[in-house]
Amino acid sequence: WCCPTGRRVQSSRLGPSPPRLLTEEEYRLQGEVETLKALEELRSFCQSPDFSAWTAVSRIQSPKRFAEFVGGASHVTPNEVSVHEREFGLDSLFIDEQLFEEEDEDEEEMGN
Repeated sequence: WCCPTGRRVQSSRLGPSPPRLLTEEEYRLQGEVETLKALEELRSFCQSPDFSAWTAVSRIQSPKRFAEFVGGASHVTPNEVSVHEREFGLDSLFIDEQLFEEEDEDEEEMGN
């Protein structure tokens, strides 16, 4: 098994190795990169001659906002960012930790 051919045969029997899991920071970064990439692809498609602007505009709630997005504006409003930060940002994590600590303390008191 010291030759390269033997190692290839042995590794093919074992199957592929499991993928490496991402760290939380890698996951967040990959999400941001892929989201920006997908938004640019969408923006590009919406500017192409194959895109039926009238059909799309007739089906959406905010045609002005959509037009601004296609023109390069952000896909989220400052208010949406604020709401998201309140619900999922660091502040919400701190509040969740406090709630879980209080629940643990209440359960300990009941058990005594």
